[in-house]
Amino acid sequence: MDTELRPLVSVVTPVYNGEKYLAESIESILRQTYDNWEYTIVNNCSTDGTREIAQYYAAKEPRIRIHDNTRFVGVISNHNIAFQQVAAQSSYCKVVEADDWLFPQCLELMTTLAQAHPSVGIVGCYGLSGVSVHQDGLPYPSTIVPGRELCRRTLLGGPVVFGSPTSLLFRSGLIRRGRPFYNEANIHADTEACYELLQTCDFGFVHQVLVYNRVHDESVSSRFSEKVQSHLAGNLLIVKKYGPIYLTSQEYQRRLEVRSDEYYGFLAKSFFLLRDRDFWNYHKDALAIAGCPFRTLRLFEAVLGETMDILLHPGRTLQKIIRVARRGRIRQMRQFKSQSLFKKIAVGK
Repeated sequence: MDTELRPLVSVVTPVYNGEKYLAESIESILRQTYDNWEYTIVNNCSTDGTREIAQYYAAKEPRIRIHDNTRFVGVISNHNIAFQQVAAQSSYCKVVEADDWLFPQCLELMTTLAQAHPSVGIVGCYGLSGVSVHQDGLPYPSTIVPGRELCRRTLLGGPVVFGSPTSLLFRSGLIRRGRPFYNEANIHADTEACYELLQTCDFGFVHQVLVYNRVHDESVSSRFSEKVQSHLAGNLLIVKKYGPIYLTSQEYQRRLEVRSDEYYGFLAKSFFLLRDRDFWNYHKDALAIAGCPFRTLRLFEAVLGETMDILLHPGRTLQKIIRVARRGRIRQMRQFKSQSLFKKIAVGK
């Protein structure tokens, strides 16, 4: 890209107690082939060495600065505070989670694509999670996809391309357009933001692995999401809120029923696992937020169906119980010995 045409990219990292991986994340920004960036690390009252690590790099690199929250906030709120740090003169915003990192050409290639196509509001790419490549749902060379068409296809069960916040580049103007940028009632607000924005812009995609999303069990929010399967509530909220915008009425009703069946199927299985009150309260609240209040009769019907499946397939059921028990023992060993997951969900990454 011509030096005179290199717009400013605001990179932000919201972090709480991220000392284990933060240096690697910062180093990946310093190695970028694209050099017109400014980087803000938003420290959410960390109690480990996070701030000291950030200070070390900020002292050496003037493009790095630290924002210290005056009070502790939840993970989604901390992302919104990070978005508020985006420079007024920046053209693009790039989130880099504190336990992720970027390949050297990430900012260069994503910004180049966006500059070449003014209709593009969000740019995605392939992401490496552990040893697996994700966000690979678009056939090559789908460089530009109309936003409304992409959202329709994904709502109907099509390509998975939005990925994690680290996988996306936003036009800064879209970030500034709505405050707060993320819906703080939705733990999967990053996906919701894509559906909101793509009503009026296109989606760009770089067919290269440009980001690394770390897979580990130390993230409280990740362990919480796994325990309660929070993506089910997120999926239902997306269909309920954006189905009428992107789908025909028949498509919408069909997808709403599919997502509801998935949700109550999970709750029926959870009924037999004797989940605690916090678990059920979480899902009642999540359903209410999604605009689909909890229905006792629907749960009873799902439990009845699960009961019939157990009676008709006892061997398969026994295998499921053994697998669940094994996973439960592994999770128990990984959990912290003090507070419950539900008390720690506000902590975030």
